Amino acid sequence: MSPMETHVFHFDNSYARLPDRFYASVYPEPVEGPKLIKFNEALAKELGIEADFSDFDRLAATFAGNVVPQGASPLAMAYAGHQFGNFVPQLGDGRAILLGEVVDDKGFRRDVQLKGAGPTPFSRRGDGRAALGSVLREYIVSEAMAALGIPATRALAAVATGEQVFRETVEQGAVFVRVAASHVRVGTFQFFAARGDTDGIRALADYVIERHYPELKVEQNPYLALLGAVAERQAELIARWLGVGFVHGVMNTDNMTISGETIDFGPCAFLDEYHQMKVFSSIDRGGRYAYRNQPGIGQWNIARLAEALVPLIADDQDRAVDAANDVLQQFGTWFQAEWIAVFRRKLGLATQADGDGQLVQDLLSIMQEVEADFTLVFRGLADAAEGRDERFLAQFVEPIKAAEWLSLWRERLALEPQTDNGRADAMRAVNPAIIPRNHRIQEAISAANYGDFSFFERLLEALEKPYEECAEFAGYMTPPTPAERVTRTFCGT
Repeated sequence: MSPMETHVFHFDNSYARLPDRFYASVYPEPVEGPKLIKFNEALAKELGIEADFSDFDRLAATFAGNVVPQGASPLAMAYAGHQFGNFVPQLGDGRAILLGEVVDDKGFRRDVQLKGAGPTPFSRRGDGRAALGSVLREYIVSEAMAALGIPATRALAAVATGEQVFRETVEQGAVFVRVAASHVRVGTFQFFAARGDTDGIRALADYVIERHYPELKVEQNPYLALLGAVAERQAELIARWLGVGFVHGVMNTDNMTISGETIDFGPCAFLDEYHQMKVFSSIDRGGRYAYRNQPGIGQWNIARLAEALVPLIADDQDRAVDAANDVLQQFGTWFQAEWIAVFRRKLGLATQADGDGQLVQDLLSIMQEVEADFTLVFRGLADAAEGRDERFLAQFVEPIKAAEWLSLWRERLALEPQTDNGRADAMRAVNPAIIPRNHRIQEAISAANYGDFSFFERLLEALEKPYEECAEFAGYMTPPTPAERVTRTFCGT
């Protein structure tokens, strides 16, 4: 590879071929002193990016936006959205620039986007920049979700800019390089619906079907089928969030992808102590996006997508609305099916029986009473499957109810075909030992603000194999002390 070819992206930019009103062409704004913090070499190879991975300066310049790779078509996507229930007719990529799309080694098209690369026409007086802390949080949680097996955007790189950004305080600037199946959102459809642009909605729907749901092209009503496919993916995704105690924190319609990936890890967090109404986001004062509320909000968001698609579903509006409402009712069915499947696996149940849902709810109620640690309860339950109850019971200040629940659980296990060891192994494969706990993320961010990225690197290493217990990373399984608890998280905008 010659010096002029040190970084080659094999771009094929389909979104840039859509009509001009879908986006604004814009180039990243160069930064003063880009310095590479982290580069995901394995992901880069998966994306077919040919690079001199030892040339950190060139990588930093590229991923900060100072050097735009050949073949890129930089643009900021237009979209609208409901933010905490309030509709904003134009949001758009205010601090993100889509460099372009590549086709990965499995044949899937993936977006490569710079987040924090400078202002765009959608910035609304914002600086278009990102703070170091929010970039590191998104990097950590993106890669943790991938390791947990939950669909999510991925982290390709993080770059310090050498500049400052102004939020509540002065912070160091950074750029996050995000990879996604696409960045089309519910809010993208809402952008055109708000303008009465049915041709735009149709063009976008056709694009999404071609890119994400090509099997729907043969359906009698592909647009109704699209609504159902997106709803089913979102229902399944949210059920999987609940299975690992994930709280997104800002489930606005502009933060719900059409592809079914988790996107935007600003004020997100994972539960330590369990409470169904747990909220972390500093701006979610009413608990709209609390842990328990996420399925209902998911359905609400899909209803907003349905509203946008109504003109395409049928010429007769009443008939279109009835068809869309049928899909919305199915959302609950899809969610409940996936939720009970997730928690059956967590409880080591391979078969279905009446009362399984109540068994799960009873355990969660006992956990909430004593604020038991969500992750360690289920991890300890795998030990209990082999007859060792100590670690499970240790999570309960008053273990009497927990011990009674264990008896009921064992009665249910008597109906199961697995051996104890086989069941325990299966449970450990779905109940993580290590999650990106809030205090560990904050520890990494605080150290990085002083130039020490060793905590960040160490945390990423610990999260690579979340379902394995390793003595080297035992400290990452430990809940925070009262003094270490992080109860509020922030968007970073």
